Amino acid sequence: MEIQQIKNFLALAQELHFWKTAERIYITQSALSRQIKALEEELGVKLFERSKRSVKLTEAGAFLRDQWLPLLDEINRIHMQARKIHEGAFGTVRIGYPGSIIYSFMPDLISSIALSLPELKVELVEPTDISFEQLLLDYKMDMAFRRDPAENPALQSKCLYSEPFALVVPSDHHLTEQNFTGFNDLKNEKFILSDLTQNSVYTSNLRQIFEDYKFTPKVYIETDFGGMSLGLVSKGLGVTILPYSYSFSALPNVRFIPLHYSMNLFVVWRKNDNSPVLKNILHQVLEVANKYLVGSK
Repeated sequence: MEIQQIKNFLALAQELHFWKTAERIYITQSALSRQIKALEEELGVKLFERSKRSVKLTEAGAFLRDQWLPLLDEINRIHMQARKIHEGAFGTVRIGYPGSIIYSFMPDLISSIALSLPELKVELVEPTDISFEQLLLDYKMDMAFRRDPAENPALQSKCLYSEPFALVVPSDHHLTEQNFTGFNDLKNEKFILSDLTQNSVYTSNLRQIFEDYKFTPKVYIETDFGGMSLGLVSKGLGVTILPYSYSFSALPNVRFIPLHYSMNLFVVWRKNDNSPVLKNILHQVLEVANKYLVGSK
């Protein structure tokens, strides 16, 4: 017994007319008759009462129609779901990201995914004590955004765009983009920064900035969370240096002064991952990043 035989039986059970049914399903009347006869012989039951003027379902035929209709709907749903999985339009994708892109790139990306792939479930991960690379290698993430390229040869990375660093000060601070001349203007300021002894890309960039200006900041508060630094600056507790994308937070009482230093954003994924979902998401990533790439030039 084949699914197509059942579909043809159900079509005939609806039309109760061999010629009209054959025309509807694009086969000859004789071919339809042979299929129904073969189905009856395989099941050992008579499905239709036939006469020159009419075709009627038998009780057994009516029973099978009522049982097979919902089953066929479920099979069709399963087949459609399988097709969506094959095309990468259904499933789950786990994405890791740094806090610095939560106000700009990530919302744009998730909006794009929701619009193009509405049945795809997105799980967002912001690692704190486990490396992005290890989570990718352990299949606990499918894709990650980070500030440096992947080091492990099993991973692949692509630079999406660059963005400037910015000095962040309270909105009533005397320094502005117009009158800021260098870090000597900040010698008496209290800084809110990450621990500068760390080996992250962010802190390496900060150290480079301070070394270039031969400047030693007076660190008043240490925190590794950019959102926290931004909130503390808005309360007038000091100044900080953050990627410019934090300016999209719309947090009140802060001013961003762009610096002549920048940092990159990379997307990283497993090199041999052939997931159709990942392929679709990478396409979305590159489309969204192109807007930021143009804006960074």
